[in-house]
Amino acid sequence: MAGAWRAEAPRRARAMRELFARGARDASDGNERSGDFWGTVRTSRPLWTARAGCSTNVMLGRARRAAPPSPPVMPPRPLLFPRPVALGDVIAIVAPSSPIPEGELWRGLAWLRMRYRLRLSPSILSRAGYLAGDDARRSSELASALLDDEIKAIVVARGGYGALRILADLPWAQFARRPKWIVGFSDVTALHAMAWRAGVASIHGPNVSTLGRGAPPSARLAWLTSVERPAAAVVWEGLQVVHRGEASGVLVGGNLALLHAMATAGLLTLPDGAVLAMEDVSEAPYRVDRMITSLILGGHLSRVAAIVTGTFEGCGPRADGRRVDEVIAEQTRALGIPVVAGAPFGHGVNNNAFVLGARATVSGAAVRLTSSEPVLGDAG
Repeated sequence: MAGAWRAEAPRRARAMRELFARGARDASDGNERSGDFWGTVRTSRPLWTARAGCSTNVMLGRARRAAPPSPPVMPPRPLLFPRPVALGDVIAIVAPSSPIPEGELWRGLAWLRMRYRLRLSPSILSRAGYLAGDDARRSSELASALLDDEIKAIVVARGGYGALRILADLPWAQFARRPKWIVGFSDVTALHAMAWRAGVASIHGPNVSTLGRGAPPSARLAWLTSVERPAAAVVWEGLQVVHRGEASGVLVGGNLALLHAMATAGLLTLPDGAVLAMEDVSEAPYRVDRMITSLILGGHLSRVAAIVTGTFEGCGPRADGRRVDEVIAEQTRALGIPVVAGAPFGHGVNNNAFVLGARATVSGAAVRLTSSEPVLGDAG
């Protein structure tokens, strides 16, 4: 039996070569007569070519990696700074995401009302499961604040989830013509991303709930400085150098999970040469890996000049032992850009406010935020 099998080997080899050659000819001609071999595939383009049919590169797993797609990129122009908030100005408190605990709301409002006049909806404490009321309530509340010329800043009550659901219902074009500061972080990253798409700077900083839980004096001072003196220089020193280098660009970013979600929705547009800020909370390192990898594969990080990470609170190692800092270092190495970690923003205790739209210069272990652009003298 073994001798007969070996004797038949040349005939079997010839039959296989003829079979592949026939498939190549039929597919190259767009011919579907060999349907019994190829199944019921219907296509107007060849499925197989004689040259690629048995490509050793493909069969041995050495296929060349395709270049990442090119998502929309904003020109490297500065973002418009709305008018600074002054003592006694009107600011709106809105809840576009998850419901805020009543005690945190009142404590946060008590601190804010020492400097500003506050405007908020009677329905701000609404609850609809994990949302602060239904989509209609939340979008109407935020849209009204965006269009009200008396309001100089919009401060979000709490993060969580929900802003993404109402983005399409908001008047972004009118907001760009009548800009004002949007202040918050976490889920508010979705609103920040829409603001910089519209060409307007915003403020990444504590929400009302964070202020109500007792933010430290340094965070409160940074918050006031950002809204009242947004063009003031800010310096972060003593950061961890992940990948050394020097770069500068428009600072944008926020919560990594929301940046990933906005990319999935086709709404993430980063300025060319941007410095990207990232932070997150309660994500396993493998999930951070997946989100960064997705942004890279989608081409979103191809024109980023540098990355600055804040805290990754509650993102410690799981059973596999992998640390989030190892993941970030590994996944950003191939980008060939400066990466620094440990900046004072995120879900940790030190969540210092800063302007998304400032010019960030990364040099060694320091990041300097400046603005060479004049702020608006009148938000109207």
